[in-house]
Amino acid sequence: MTQQPVTIITGSSRGIGRASAEDLAARGHAVIVSSRNQDSCEAVAEQIRAAGGTAEAIACHIGKDDQLEALVARTVERFGRLDNVVLNAASNPVYGPSDQVNREAFDVIMHNNVYSAMRLAHLARPHLKAAAGGAVVLVSSIAGLFGNKLIGVYGMSKAAENQLVRNLALELGGDGIRVNAVAPGLVKTDFAAALLQDERMVKYFETTTPLKRLAEPVDIARVIAFLVGEDSGWLSGQVITADGGLSVTGGF
Repeated sequence: MTQQPVTIITGSSRGIGRASAEDLAARGHAVIVSSRNQDSCEAVAEQIRAAGGTAEAIACHIGKDDQLEALVARTVERFGRLDNVVLNAASNPVYGPSDQVNREAFDVIMHNNVYSAMRLAHLARPHLKAAAGGAVVLVSSIAGLFGNKLIGVYGMSKAAENQLVRNLALELGGDGIRVNAVAPGLVKTDFAAALLQDERMVKYFETTTPLKRLAEPVDIARVIAFLVGEDSGWLSGQVITADGGLSVTGGF
């Protein structure tokens, strides 16, 4: 059984998830790199190991309950413990107003972004409790804080995630498990490609954000590291907005 903290990070073959896996591994965590594709996960895990870190690649489609169960089971089998879960994977198949979102797309967004996060947190619960309490961190979005004409249903799912954070903090707190979220603004990732390809949108974020730039994945990874670390030991049920100050301007 490893003495390192063991942390599952969903959606960690790229973007914020990958940056978080690399950052936490550098801080001494044994990280589980997870996304749908095993080869993509293994490539990231190999780079982490080459840099001296501890990483295991376990593919998981967050929309499938049996794969969520296998992710937790294989992690505990491999390392003998589980200390933290970072719920980063998400779906957003539609870029446009809500009248373009059909029932199938709506169900995918809500299932993958809300139900799967709730399900994985509950699957991890007994192991986090056994590790003397741990942390669950959801990667939300400022899209869940404001109205939006382009990714509105995605924003609805993130607003539901923010409520999930509060509910889980109450439900899991008795086991010593802390539950928080980080809500990023626009981050330079493949997931945000539709927004990043909109030059007017990028210019708006760059000029309106008080820090005058878009976020890099590592900016969010560092907040995640804080939320799973001891320095946030008295923090639970909170959604930390990490948007370079954009939200104080009145939204987007």
